[in-house]
Amino acid sequence: MFHFDNKLEFQNKENDILTIGELLIDMISDDYNDEHETSSYKKYFGGSPSNIAMNVKKLGINSLVASSVGRDTLGSFLINELKVARIDTKCVQTVEYATSMVLVNKSKGSPVPIFYREADYHLSYTTEIEQALINSKVVHFSCWPISRTPVRDTIEKVLESAEKNNLLVGFDPNYHPMIWQKGENGIDYVKEIISRVDIVKPSEDDAERLFGKDTVENQVRKFLELGAKLVIMTLGKDGAIVSNGQEVHRFKTFATNVVDTTGAGDAFWSGFYAALIKGHTIKEALKLGFAVSAFKLQYTGAVVELPSLEEIKNLYQWSEV
Repeated sequence: MFHFDNKLEFQNKENDILTIGELLIDMISDDYNDEHETSSYKKYFGGSPSNIAMNVKKLGINSLVASSVGRDTLGSFLINELKVARIDTKCVQTVEYATSMVLVNKSKGSPVPIFYREADYHLSYTTEIEQALINSKVVHFSCWPISRTPVRDTIEKVLESAEKNNLLVGFDPNYHPMIWQKGENGIDYVKEIISRVDIVKPSEDDAERLFGKDTVENQVRKFLELGAKLVIMTLGKDGAIVSNGQEVHRFKTFATNVVDTTGAGDAFWSGFYAALIKGHTIKEALKLGFAVSAFKLQYTGAVVELPSLEEIKNLYQWSEV
């Protein structure tokens, strides 16, 4: 049970968090346009788990990325960005496929993505990944690596190892039918994965894609019934609802200036994980997650220049409702 006023106890490991999955290019439009009618896009570092690894490093904890990129200039750009951030790239594999990319409209609401996938789903389970898992406290992944083979097999092995080594497992259930193999309905598989993780953070859109329309309270209950131990459902401008199965808490958003929503959820995960690792209670970590997300929303792109977690805490005054 994840009690909101408790701190989590972690074993003394060399690395804090290992993120597994997509490392890709976000091509974000210069203009706000939901129909992708703009003629100008800029290249940004992207991929939800990789964004989290970059962010938590800036917030003061250690991270590693396990992912695969193409043997091309875009792949080199992504690897170099990790190196500049002083993140070891020993678990980043270079494969003979084009680096994956997402075309994203700059948005103050929910961005409309177009997916171009190749290299990201060719990540193999290696001794480097196995050792990284053993030496980490937390492992995090999203729907991307479970949506295609062969990387789906890698995640299966990761989950087995995480259970043996008592890692905290976070899962972003960002199901979208467009990222799955044509003709495959991945909803049942996503639901099965939820039974094997500790923490999930769906958005309202994620929940609706998995379960259909319903109240947010019922959606949270469905994730709990599948086996998640802590459910954090983000509600955009309406904040979030969080439950451990016994208690339900609501949180207001701290965002007052929204420039681009790309990576807002990743920023939340980053603040939340960094705060847990640094010894904050779950309730405090949730608040710091929302504060980091609010800071990111002021800038374009998923990875921005974040201040330290301590500075974030001083920038935002929060209150639970």
